[in-house]
Amino acid sequence: MTKYDYIIAGAGSAGCVLANRLSADPKVNVLLIEAGGADRNPLYRIPKGSGMLFESEKHMWHYETTPFGPNPHTEQWLRGKVLGGSSSINGMIYNRGNRADYDGIERLGNKGWGWDDILPIFKQFEDNAFGPSPTRGVGGPLHISVPRDPDPLCAEMLDAAAATGLRRVQDINESDDERIGYATATIKDGRRVSAATAFLKPALRRPNLTVRTRTTVRRLLFDGGRAVGVEVDAKGATEQIKVSREVIVSLGSLNSPKLLQLSGVGPRDVLTAANVAVYLERDNVGRGLHEHRCATLRYQLKEDLGYNRQLAGNLAQAVTGVKYLATRKGPLAAPSFDIVGFVKAQPDAERPDGQVMLGPWTIPPYNTGEPVAIPRQAGVSCLGMVLRPTAQGSIEITSGDPDAPIRIDPNYLGTDYDRQATANLLRKMRAIFEQSPIAERVTHETFPGPDVQSDDELVDSVLDGGYCGYHAAGSCAMGPSDDHVVDHQLRVRGIDGLRVVDCSVMPTMVAGNLNGPIMAMAWRAADFILQDL
Repeated sequence: MTKYDYIIAGAGSAGCVLANRLSADPKVNVLLIEAGGADRNPLYRIPKGSGMLFESEKHMWHYETTPFGPNPHTEQWLRGKVLGGSSSINGMIYNRGNRADYDGIERLGNKGWGWDDILPIFKQFEDNAFGPSPTRGVGGPLHISVPRDPDPLCAEMLDAAAATGLRRVQDINESDDERIGYATATIKDGRRVSAATAFLKPALRRPNLTVRTRTTVRRLLFDGGRAVGVEVDAKGATEQIKVSREVIVSLGSLNSPKLLQLSGVGPRDVLTAANVAVYLERDNVGRGLHEHRCATLRYQLKEDLGYNRQLAGNLAQAVTGVKYLATRKGPLAAPSFDIVGFVKAQPDAERPDGQVMLGPWTIPPYNTGEPVAIPRQAGVSCLGMVLRPTAQGSIEITSGDPDAPIRIDPNYLGTDYDRQATANLLRKMRAIFEQSPIAERVTHETFPGPDVQSDDELVDSVLDGGYCGYHAAGSCAMGPSDDHVVDHQLRVRGIDGLRVVDCSVMPTMVAGNLNGPIMAMAWRAADFILQDL
């Protein structure tokens, strides 16, 4: 039986970074385990191509929430089931958060996570198309760019946003004031740059790195208060794999608490109800979940402009696909939204507390189990999310069977702050489309509709017709007290040789999309691990 120095469970954004950093030492053996397969499907390379894989259980994890909203309904939370994890299927928007986010994490008692520790990491692994600056890096493995040939409607939306007082910038990551600009994204020459592309593939030639795909980690193995390995399922066969130094759980904010709970680490009432023997009672495993609820605006256009005509229907998609293959340009080469802005939803906010994302196409409603279909009628869309929601949800196993569904309670907009800030944010979003020149392009607001005006009506429209942000965090949060699941070096309290490294450890949400931040946090975690050698 092969025994590894490190076992990394999960080959998503964090796992790929860890595999690269830890295997750089030829004296240690590293095993990276991924439940999905290799990212060979060409749709993973096309920035908007992953949308064609959303219904595929082979390529995607599908998790169902508990019912929520004024008209109670469930929704599916999707995750990438592939090398690179969700970085292989996400919207690719690259935000990093800012000094206040990371200094705030450190002020909570998490030494070593301040901006002065994290910014050099970003600069080290970035390859920013804008070139070097005091806040940007070049020459690293992760390429960052903005859309190369945005639709002309984008310029008009930017002009309209500027008319509301937002400062137009080249690089949305250069400051932390109210601003708007073209979305920075993990795209190079019209092709997606996932964590697997940037960090894992350059390390695959190393003989001390083993990658196992189509292998699911089912439980952690403990002996005398120490993690000594994992139990996995590979093609229906169960086996145990032992480790000499550490098991690092990087399965994401849903599956990391699930694995801990299945292994007997979690709230006693949850484990008892699931008929799992309690190994270590930890009340906050699976609790403290934060998730963005995205408000939605959709408008119909007077003229046949924008992306809808290029994305609606099989024929249009085929033509657009051929053009993309020839040029690596067009809507398929762009991130989920071409424009990103940061605004103050609450007038007294010290810094932007809302993010808006605009695109020259109509984001369709998404209903569980139905394919995503772009309407033919030309339109534009805007999503907005309160950056640091205060409501907390939870994740719980429902059985000791690893294949049983987990219970996800998102508790969207579950506090007065979240509701008020969301209503205000929608009004800020509407204000953009009331300005020239985009106002002259619009016939009417198709969702939520001009009759929706009060705070309660706006919030209800977000709960019933909005979207999950796919930025779940906090379900195994770090902190200085014994109540926190992991310490500032992401070591699980009460069990030696076990860490959690993914978005679940974030005690607060950083401002924006989380793919970039968790790559930097995994790099930082590797620093801590390597210090222990």
